[in-house]
Amino acid sequence: MTENYQLIETSLQTRLDNGDAVCNLCLWRCRLRHGQRGYCQAHVNRNGTLYNLSYGIISAIDVDAIESKPVYHYRPGTRVMSIGSYGCNFRCKGCHNLEISWGVQALDKLARGESTDAWVTPEEIVEVALKHGVQGIAFTYSEPAVWMEYVIDVSRVAHAAGLYTVYVSNSYVTDEALQEVAPHIDVLCSDIKSLSDDFYHDICPVSTVDQVLASIKKAHELGIHVETRTNVIPGKNDDPAELQRIAQWVHDNLGADSPWHVTKFFPAYQLSHLPETPHDIIHLAAEQARAAGLMHVYAHTDISCDCAAENATVADWLGKSADEVQQINKCSASCCGDEGILLKKFEKEAGLIK
Repeated sequence: MTENYQLIETSLQTRLDNGDAVCNLCLWRCRLRHGQRGYCQAHVNRNGTLYNLSYGIISAIDVDAIESKPVYHYRPGTRVMSIGSYGCNFRCKGCHNLEISWGVQALDKLARGESTDAWVTPEEIVEVALKHGVQGIAFTYSEPAVWMEYVIDVSRVAHAAGLYTVYVSNSYVTDEALQEVAPHIDVLCSDIKSLSDDFYHDICPVSTVDQVLASIKKAHELGIHVETRTNVIPGKNDDPAELQRIAQWVHDNLGADSPWHVTKFFPAYQLSHLPETPHDIIHLAAEQARAAGLMHVYAHTDISCDCAAENATVADWLGKSADEVQQINKCSASCCGDEGILLKKFEKEAGLIK
């Protein structure tokens, strides 16, 4: 943990003799040369070592019921503070958190030492949670797998303070990362977007259904409380037979008592031309799941993916003025030099910019 913003070494990486490095956080396993960033844009190779750009950077905060994640069978009736950063290993065409989740511009600014996003220590974010009277912290909005260094540090402090932790993920994550994070996470709320490889290839060209399902099953085996959700998109993953097979997989691999949430699609981004999910298909999917033996199935006709609210700024939640929060984030590590510029000189050396 650091007291000022700086790059933190990527916790799971393989350094190669030629100066390349492989990131082992998610299943992209990006192999990066000096000056390159991974698909998530949040990890960079600098002189043969990978660093996380987004450690401590908060893009959004909100407080609501744990049921809104949606999580129904862990500490029901309690409230959770949701936090997110920037970066994702998927490119969902109907993403509702586009600027946060993909965060390309925000991460570009971080990479050049020009960002004014809020930087918050793990201790401070837990203090904010306690101040707002919540019982847990949820890592959501962006993909927590690419923010794992901060997630683990916050979770350690949160558990010490008596708070639980929720990890809202697409589950395109390595076994190594799951094993690393499992002792610090109480709940995984994971998408099962489809059972079609074509669907997954459309949002992540190298992904397969089997990889995602294996990660979810691994989390369950590691003792994390798992609840899954499927956002039903008209014309994309709304075939009743496929939805029934998702329910059957949950039953056979996570157990008859494992919760499955069927949620409604609301048009956004490149899928703005599609209609909202008809309620009939959501209820049909739930009925099929119960017929397959699943005991806890929830048909949601009012919620979709976990979206960042816009009712208050990060500064408001932190109890600070915008001027206090919006300081330029220049790396405080000595290797960055007096200017505190993170990557500009390294990008120049790599020939990426003039």
